[in-house]
Amino acid sequence: MAEAAGRIGLRVIEQTERFTLLGADARRGKLTLFDAEGPRERGALERIGLRVSTLDGRDPVIDLGEGLELVLVEAATDSELDLDHIVLVSADPVAAAVRWQGLGFAPDADGRLEVGGAWLELRQGDPGEPERPLLNHIGVLVDSVEQHQIEAEELGIEIDDVVDAPNTLALFVWGPDRVKLEYVEHKPSFSLT
Repeated sequence: MAEAAGRIGLRVIEQTERFTLLGADARRGKLTLFDAEGPRERGALERIGLRVSTLDGRDPVIDLGEGLELVLVEAATDSELDLDHIVLVSADPVAAAVRWQGLGFAPDADGRLEVGGAWLELRQGDPGEPERPLLNHIGVLVDSVEQHQIEAEELGIEIDDVVDAPNTLALFVWGPDRVKLEYVEHKPSFSLT
């Protein structure tokens, strides 16, 4: 996957024993590839779209392997290769959309959900119950993880983990179809470039 992503211009922002962080800008949409043995199960993830001002001869559809597509979307953008959209399948997209709205995603006129300038599209399908899904989580940059944790606890949203890392503080909650959502706060000392 990292090789295919590199061909379109994503660079390695950070690499550890556990993961490789790919993107064009450390403070914008990024892909985190976790180190894992053997094939993963597709689960709810259908496609990831990245925004580019021009394709510049690049193929708009890139096969990342294991059935995962990365799509380049030509659109006005202030940050090349920023996240444009994620497509998830759900057995009940309408109920899933309501739950995503409860997690901070806003509906738009096209039936998608928007958060942070990117969209979440829900399609009818069977996400199954994979033990090893391709998608680990969707991350959303927030000002205060503490505030999101308080709200999650008040609303009875299932919290998976809170991670205090060198550059970030993150709260992981369970969303629809057992897709994890990460609310991530950059610390003042955030130093990834």
